[in-house]
Amino acid sequence: MSNAILVLNAGSSSIKFSVFLEAEKTLALLLSGQLEGLYTAPKFKAKNVAGDLVAEQQWEPGEPLGHDGGILYLAGFLREQLGEHQLVAVGHRVVHGGIDYAAPVQITTEIVSNLERLIPLAPLHQPHNLKPIQILLEKQAKLLQVACFDTAFHCTQSALAQTYALPAEITERGVRRYGFHGLSYEYIASVLPVYDMHAARGRTVVLHLGNGASMCAIQDGRSVASTMGFTAVDGLPMGTRSGNLDPGVVLYLMDELKMDTRAIEKLLYQQSGLLGVSGISSDMRKLLDSDDPRAKFAVELFAYRIGRELGSLAAAMGGLDALVFTAGIGEHAVAIREKVCRAAAWLGVEIDLPANAANAQRISAETSRVPVWVIPTNEELMIARHTQAILRRVR
Repeated sequence: MSNAILVLNAGSSSIKFSVFLEAEKTLALLLSGQLEGLYTAPKFKAKNVAGDLVAEQQWEPGEPLGHDGGILYLAGFLREQLGEHQLVAVGHRVVHGGIDYAAPVQITTEIVSNLERLIPLAPLHQPHNLKPIQILLEKQAKLLQVACFDTAFHCTQSALAQTYALPAEITERGVRRYGFHGLSYEYIASVLPVYDMHAARGRTVVLHLGNGASMCAIQDGRSVASTMGFTAVDGLPMGTRSGNLDPGVVLYLMDELKMDTRAIEKLLYQQSGLLGVSGISSDMRKLLDSDDPRAKFAVELFAYRIGRELGSLAAAMGGLDALVFTAGIGEHAVAIREKVCRAAAWLGVEIDLPANAANAQRISAETSRVPVWVIPTNEELMIARHTQAILRRVR
């Protein structure tokens, strides 16, 4: 019999999960899957470590589960699947930890109250991240729960990197640069020594490119600067998010187009980015396959903005020793990696085209002054590791 750790990542209408078994020195993935469409037409899928489908369920439209029903269904499924294994802890991805939480914490009702106060800083993510935590506190009060924050890895950044040029009283209310995707960056920093010790100890920019996209300057394993700031809509253009925007544009939308707060929020988070520019899709794969000039322009804009941010992050570190591509686009989009690397030639990057086309681990030429790596991220394993560490402390 082994102890099992459940990892949950809850969104507005979905719950992603992974189950890891504790071994003496490792954590072994047992199952993963997700519930989606929780409030419309719920669907459930689960796969084993080999990627084989082990369970599938679909509900009729008009039979919403909600988060409560979703957690209840998942609990029943896990009881069957775990068999003799014992569930000992649950680790949760929580987008925002504010300035008070620079590391994972064991969840208590007091901490949940503190995290609820951060909802105005991440209104589209934080409430949904907290929902399963609240459900389990009510139904399984003795089960250890751990909150792991997407902002925590960036707490090592200097005050200069975190501060906006706003009056101090506004900064003190929490309006500052936080950075996100921290669990992904932390995982990459933890495994980078296996690939390239010089990069791990030096100045590396990691490109987390997916439907949500950001970049992080990491020096000697610590976050120095990030493209995301106060919210996860900042920085690079993303699938449906605008990325960096002149604040004057928001004032224009309010004054000239008479858009209210919620309409602007929907525009910036759900109607912009690759989808807004192309008018076709938020999916990079569809854009790369399309001959439509609008699709090609959206792809070029995405790559161009990466190139600009790369220069900024290299400047923040005073140089560049390595690049790392990760997440869905970073790990699989050959054309995007090529465009970014060609634009970074001035930094000493030389791409190996056959290696890039083959999705090799190292895609830079032997003569490249800056090595370029493709490393799969694993935020779920990072959460499981943090949960295990707290579990061992409280046992």
